[in-house]
Amino acid sequence: MTTTTAPRPTSPAPAAPVAAPARRRRRRRPSAGRTVAWVYLIVIVVITVFPFYWMLRSALSNNYAMIANPSSPLPVGFTFGPFLRVLGLEDPQEAIAQGGSGATVQILHYLVNSVVYATISTVLIVFFSLIAAYAFARLQWRGRELVFSLFLAALMVPGILTLLPNFVLIKELGLLNTFAGMILPGALFSAFNIFFLRQFMLGLSTEVEEAALIDGAGRLRVLFRLTLPMTSGPIITLSILGFIGMWNDYFWPLLVTTDSTVQPLTLGLAVFKQSSPQTQPDWAGLMAATLVAALPMLILFMVFGKRIVNSIGFSGLK
Repeated sequence: MTTTTAPRPTSPAPAAPVAAPARRRRRRRPSAGRTVAWVYLIVIVVITVFPFYWMLRSALSNNYAMIANPSSPLPVGFTFGPFLRVLGLEDPQEAIAQGGSGATVQILHYLVNSVVYATISTVLIVFFSLIAAYAFARLQWRGRELVFSLFLAALMVPGILTLLPNFVLIKELGLLNTFAGMILPGALFSAFNIFFLRQFMLGLSTEVEEAALIDGAGRLRVLFRLTLPMTSGPIITLSILGFIGMWNDYFWPLLVTTDSTVQPLTLGLAVFKQSSPQTQPDWAGLMAATLVAALPMLILFMVFGKRIVNSIGFSGLK
């Protein structure tokens, strides 16, 4: 008679030993190349930011005290008087007592002129560049590549060479001292904007546009209902860059305007500098006016700077 024995229960396998905590990695010593790169970046940042700091330091200083101690890194004779002078909130006698001039700048008036000039110019330039870029990217017509090459050749022509012909044209049309005279010469053509938008459109899919054309939609409808929304990123980028450029424009308005009713803020600052009855300009007031003029553009670029960089990358410009 055989007996069966129950199998002994197997003992659980021994647990795997817990790994010892990883040793902290030793910090790598910075290489010479990395150190040089950081030093270079810091130097570039200092060189870029220092002028703005010096403008702020001068704008918060008393003119007489600043002349006595011009190398001080901090405001000398701290005062908000320069900003009050620029905004027209300070009495002329108080301004002269602080080393300023008795002159004032109608900054709100010049500010409105700059907004009108920059806004209308930007809208027209981007609009006509969009239409031209669509024609070069989507339409098939004889001589397209040749004409586009001529457009690119315009990028190599210095802008200074076109100032005199444009001035003669505006003078013959009787548009001196008008917003139209300042806006029209640059509103109909921008080689860089056309190239920028064309490069982006070439990367877009044509399937949706072709389907819309088959359904009977016209080219303009396809452009404004389909292509325009897909190109909103580069358009916003060009609008921001164009607005900043027009806001800072000085030489062309100086050529075609002598009337303060249409002059932008850049010319208003020059008038303020030259209208000092003292022996020297009101440097503190001029720096305050310059900061007031530059502040909107600094805020605009800080808010949309990332969008600009991304749009340039999407368009293939690297």
